[in-house]
Amino acid sequence: MARRPLPSILTSRPALVRGRDLARTAADSATDVLHPVITIARGMRKQVLWAGGWWGRTPKDRRGPALLLAAAGVVVVVMMPYGPLLAIGAIMASAAWMGRDRTPAAPAGPSEAETGRLQALYEALVPYLSDAGDPAPLYAHEGSWEKVFSEYEFQGGRLARLHLRYPAYFTDGEAESRARVEQLLHAKAGRGREYRFDWNEEENHLTLTALAPLPTDIVAQRFITSPGETVLGFTDAGAVQRTVPVTGGEGTRDAPPVVWRTGPRSTEPHLLALGQPGTGTTSLLRSIALQALVHGDVVVVDGSGTGEYASLIGRPGVLAVEGGLSGASATLEWAAHETERRLIAVNRARQNGDPVSEDVRRPLWILVDRPTALTQLALAEGRPDPQTLLDVPLRHGRAANVAVAIADQLDATEALAPVVIAQTRARVVLGPLAPEHVEAVLGAPQRTTPAADVPPGRGYARLGTGPVLRLQVPSTPDPYDDECAQSHRDAVLGLLPTTSEAEADSVEVPEPEESSPAVLEPAPVALRKDAVVRTVADLELG
Repeated sequence: MARRPLPSILTSRPALVRGRDLARTAADSATDVLHPVITIARGMRKQVLWAGGWWGRTPKDRRGPALLLAAAGVVVVVMMPYGPLLAIGAIMASAAWMGRDRTPAAPAGPSEAETGRLQALYEALVPYLSDAGDPAPLYAHEGSWEKVFSEYEFQGGRLARLHLRYPAYFTDGEAESRARVEQLLHAKAGRGREYRFDWNEEENHLTLTALAPLPTDIVAQRFITSPGETVLGFTDAGAVQRTVPVTGGEGTRDAPPVVWRTGPRSTEPHLLALGQPGTGTTSLLRSIALQALVHGDVVVVDGSGTGEYASLIGRPGVLAVEGGLSGASATLEWAAHETERRLIAVNRARQNGDPVSEDVRRPLWILVDRPTALTQLALAEGRPDPQTLLDVPLRHGRAANVAVAIADQLDATEALAPVVIAQTRARVVLGPLAPEHVEAVLGAPQRTTPAADVPPGRGYARLGTGPVLRLQVPSTPDPYDDECAQSHRDAVLGLLPTTSEAEADSVEVPEPEESSPAVLEPAPVALRKDAVVRTVADLELG
C-alpha cells in the first residue's frame, strides 16, 4: 500500500522549530554582547535608589548645606582638566561594581569525608532495601549512593538532612520494617540528636531530618491567645501553623506553640498529663492555672498534698485549693453539682430563647494533680473513690464550659478511673520514655527518635486525633520554692492575680454543725459571690 503524503502543516513544522531556535540563539548572543551595558544599568539603578534613600533620611535642616556642598563639588570637577571625563568614568566603574552578579556559586559537591559517610550509609542499607531476585537493584554491594540519595545536607561534618529512594517492594507499610531502617539511619547519622522520619509511601521516598533541641529558656508569661486557648508548651517550627511572641534568654522572638482549645466547640475539652516524678507535670498544671485565671475560675485538687499550689490560695478566681481526702472529695462533689447546675441553666436558656447568664459562660477549670493518691487513701479508709466524682464534669463539662486537666504519674495509670481515660482526648506525656510507652499513652507512635537529653517539661503531646508533637513546657516553678531561679519565681509571682478591694467581699463556706452526722474538713478556701455556693448538706460526704 502506498504511503500518503503528510499534510502541509506537518511538513512545515521543522521550519518553525528552526526559526524558534534561531531566535533563541540571537537573544542569547545579544544578552552576551550587551551584558556590560545591562550590568552598568543595574548598578546605576541601585545608585539612584541609594541616593533617594539617603536624601529621604537626611533631615530637612541639613538638605540645603548638602546641596551647596554637592554643587561646589560639581564646579570643582568641571574646572579640573579632564574632570568631567574622570567623573563619568568613576560613576560608570562604581555602577559596574554595584551591578555585578552576586549569586553565590553552586557547591562543588560533598567533600571526601562526606562522600565516605554517604557511601558507608548506602552500603549499610543494602541488606534492608535489596532483594536477591531484583534484576536491577537500587541498593547493591559495590553500588553508588548517587542514584538513591537525591538530597543531602551536612552541618558541622554531621548529616543534617537526607532524602533517599527505596524500591517499591520494600514493606514500608509494616511498622517493624520501618523501625529497622529508622534505627539504622539513627545510628549511622549520629546519636545524641533527635531525627524525624517522613515516609512517602506513594512515591517510595524517605526523608531524614535532624531536629534542633527545643528551647528551654521560655518561662511562664502572658501568651497572646484567644479566650478558650491554652498554651501547653512549644514545639518545632514546621509542626504547627502558628507562632506567638515570647520572651526568653535572647529577648523577644516568635515561637510555635502547642495550643489546647477548650469550650463548647472543642473536640478535646479535657486533658491528661502523665510522667515520672520531676518531669514537669505539676508545672504544666500550674501553667494552665495561670492562663485560666485570665478568663475563668479555677478549682485545684492536690492529691500529693505537698503544697505545690500554695501560691494560688486566696487569689481572685481561685475557688478552692484542697489537698486532704475529705476536702478534695467535697470540692469534687461541688464541682459535679456545679456542672449539673450549669447544664440546667444552659438548657433552660435555650428553651426560652434567652442568653446564657454570665456565671455559666465564665469558664470553670478543675485541675487535679495525682488523683490516684487520693484513690489509695480512700480505699485504705473504706470510702468512695474521689475519681468517680469526676464523671459528670468529664462527660458533660464541654456543654457546661467546664474543663478538666488531670496529671499523674505514669506508673499509676492502672489506678486511673475508666472515665478519666475515656474522656481525656488531649494527652501529654513527659520525661524519658520508650517509644512503645509513648504510643500507649498517646495512641499513636512518635515521628521522632527519643531524645538523649530530656530536661524537665520535655515530652510529647497529641490533641485528639492530631499528630504527635514534640513538647517543651514553659518553666513554671512553685514561687515559694527557694531552690528554683529567682527570675523564674518572679515571673510566676508577676502572673498571679492580686486581691483588690472590689474582690475582697468573698464568702467562705461555713463549717458543718455539730449535729451533722458526717464530719467535713474545711471545704474550699473561698468562693466568690458570683459563683453558686452549695449548702453544707450538699458538701457533706455520704
